[in-house]
Amino acid sequence: MPSPPVRVPVPEPTAAARELSQFTCEAMQCADASCGAVATLSGAGGELRTTATHPDLTTLLSVELASGEGPTPAALDAGGTVNAQDLLTEERWPDYRAVALDSGLRSSVTMAFSRGELDVTLTLYSFRPRAFSEGVQQSVHLLGEYFAQGLARDHSCRAALAEIGQLETALESRAVIDQASGIVMHVTGSDAREAFGILRQISQRTNRKLADVADEVVRRRGRGFEAELRALAGASGRSLACSDEAVRAPARSR
Repeated sequence: MPSPPVRVPVPEPTAAARELSQFTCEAMQCADASCGAVATLSGAGGELRTTATHPDLTTLLSVELASGEGPTPAALDAGGTVNAQDLLTEERWPDYRAVALDSGLRSSVTMAFSRGELDVTLTLYSFRPRAFSEGVQQSVHLLGEYFAQGLARDHSCRAALAEIGQLETALESRAVIDQASGIVMHVTGSDAREAFGILRQISQRTNRKLADVADEVVRRRGRGFEAELRALAGASGRSLACSDEAVRAPARSR
């Protein structure tokens, strides 16, 4: 069976990563028997953000992600909680088990929280077997639900703001293109459709965005473009004339 692609944990120095780190610390405070924790955050883009309270735990997570086996992948697949009550007798995930025992770990509990495109996992570890009671797990689970909900809300807000920004940029570009078309119409005597076509030709010839061409025309008020604009206007006029002649020709033949 081919090995799954390796996803290397990449720490992300962003607000989301800091919140993820704070979440692991708060989760550990809910479980006195916990000796460390790891959390992951992934989204639609495939980027994986991680945080760990100890370097050994980062190594342990890397083993899981490289092999595709362990409590973290299992919790994501199940969409819930995965317990490893005693790693000394655990028969699942042999690679993970070996590294965990080598680090002195005896038990873990992993929880997955999904909200839309976001997936969050949290794993608590202990040096003792059967360290996490049902009551502790319920408390941690509530904390995780609250954290995931907050992340999803922030993600939705950022997406909405990004869309608004794109719409504003599109409107600004449209306004500049309209202004540039007006200048082209004034310089060449063309109509609005022909002026827009001239701007588009300049954009294609110079391999520049139409909005950038329009912005330069507006900033320079058409100065320095007169000859090129008139030449293009003449070519555009001849093209339209040929088209009109082609339309009238069949009528005359009849």
